[in-house]
Amino acid sequence: MLRSYVSAAALLIAGLFLSPVSGMAQEMPTEIKTVAYLSAGGGISGYQIDYGKHVLGGATVYVDFNFTQRYGIEGEGRWLFMNQAENVHASTKLVGPRITFYQTHGISAYAKVLVGSGHFNLAYNYESGNSFVVAPGAGVDINLHHRLILRVIDVEYQDWPQFATFGSLHPYGVSAGVSYRIF
Repeated sequence: MLRSYVSAAALLIAGLFLSPVSGMAQEMPTEIKTVAYLSAGGGISGYQIDYGKHVLGGATVYVDFNFTQRYGIEGEGRWLFMNQAENVHASTKLVGPRITFYQTHGISAYAKVLVGSGHFNLAYNYESGNSFVVAPGAGVDINLHHRLILRVIDVEYQDWPQFATFGSLHPYGVSAGVSYRIF
């Protein structure tokens, strides 16, 4: 089963990089399209964790490295610990490709497919453990300044295919934050 999720994730990643999306976005000047940049930021998240229908909040940190204005890689860490009941909490560490498919007047819309590890603690510390996670998502960033980027919304749907002994888990949620363009 894990092999089918890895294969599906690989196909999604290849599709993102090979799809003809150039007609969907406003054309950028050549000198801007080829500029690589790195930004790092943080924010807050709210997730419906699909276990007892708990809604948890927490902190998110993320790093975006873009090879061009359109293609890049995102890494994120998320710790959902607010609004716990019975000590149920979760965290994820994910990385994957990110593509900006619309960009105009400092507003950027993007899609991403992240993979990595998730840690989950069940009620009353009954069990805790790590699981493989696949997380497609999308969002909108606004450039407030040439170095300051507001993440207005980042929506993510996660699939934890081998969650403990209970089968799969499907948390989903939103995040918002701010990042600083390092170079």
